[in-house]
Amino acid sequence: MDLDFSLISDKLDYILLGVIDTVQFTLLSALVGFLGGALLALIKISDNKPLKGFAVFYTSIFRGTPLILQLTLIYFSIPQLTGYDISPLAAGVIAFGLNSAAYTSETIRAGILAVDKGQREAAIALGIPYRKMMIDIIFPQALKNILPALVNESINLLKDSALVSVIGVTDVLRRANIVAAETFVYFEPLLLAGLLYYFMVIGLTAVARRFERRLRRSD
Repeated sequence: MDLDFSLISDKLDYILLGVIDTVQFTLLSALVGFLGGALLALIKISDNKPLKGFAVFYTSIFRGTPLILQLTLIYFSIPQLTGYDISPLAAGVIAFGLNSAAYTSETIRAGILAVDKGQREAAIALGIPYRKMMIDIIFPQALKNILPALVNESINLLKDSALVSVIGVTDVLRRANIVAAETFVYFEPLLLAGLLYYFMVIGLTAVARRFERRLRRSD
């Protein structure tokens, strides 16, 4: 077996530029997923039954249907229903963000419930408002416990981002497939795409571990 990257040497920069779109997509999706997940988690532990029922139903929908279905449904149905086109990147961020929020909400909910009840009781006894208690006392402690799970969710988002290539987002995989179709050389560009995803995951893991160590110092 001979590997000859010289066959695609003039296309390497084109594939590498896909890293920008992939990282941008992953960060935006992770942000939407985290914020949405935090909101859903707070609703799930609240006493508001209608909102709690909605949050549980929302989670069941996005956990019970394939991500590729959610992605294509949002991308193709929004123009049909609203009359307005949506960019592939925006459709991907919406689909992945909403899907991630469903999974992240359960992680955050479990982290909040794992915090010692004495912390909450002490805050209530001191007259600290509920919102301030959650933001300044409960949530920071929960974040330390669920950080590994959040990192895993971000890694899954990064890897699953390859799915957005099916709706035309020029991510790493999409660009590799375009190069393969133009040059009729498939192994080299796809191998390069795989390596790029691998190193992005390694980089994300290293950043997360450093952040986790900084959080642990404050214990």
